[in-house]
Amino acid sequence: MDADAKTTLHRYLRGQRDGLVGKLDGLDEYDVRRPLTGTGTNLLGLVKHVASVQVGYLGEVFGRPSPRELPWFADDAEPDADLWVPADESRASVLDLWEHSAEHSDATVDALPVDAVGDVPWWGERRRVTLHQVLVHLLVEVARHAGHADVLREQLDGRAGLVADDPNVSSRSPAEWAAHTVRIEQAAREASGR
Repeated sequence: MDADAKTTLHRYLRGQRDGLVGKLDGLDEYDVRRPLTGTGTNLLGLVKHVASVQVGYLGEVFGRPSPRELPWFADDAEPDADLWVPADESRASVLDLWEHSAEHSDATVDALPVDAVGDVPWWGERRRVTLHQVLVHLLVEVARHAGHADVLREQLDGRAGLVADDPNVSSRSPAEWAAHTVRIEQAAREASGR
């Protein structure tokens, strides 16, 4: 495997990171924190989770632990503590962790060859990995959560796409989007016989 694979995966990972954290832009404290699904999924919690996961996969796994303590990963922490942000934890502190996580992760990627070997203790028998495997895994995980964030943001204010004014999202007025949605609903009802 050559360095181009590492460069490509790293570039895509950075792009997905930017897309995820960009979903917070222009939203107030309530909207970035409030649960938008039945399981409590929220935008700032997704950012906190991804920042935390990056520190593990591109830190600990390759013997480059972050100096940051993440109390939500302690043995006695409540389940899913990395997926939401309590009122006494500031948005600024989550964004600071995000920046630290990105810098720490990027330094690991830059320092190691794509075939560097790491150890993921929580993967059991599959725990011996390469940087390539971890980059693919993280890219998939970050893209998945960026997709969650896309849907959550669209629910909040209608903003859709990876970035504001994303050229991959059709340009329609609110009335045109409403008509489009009605058309899709009608097709679903017809197909299901409802």
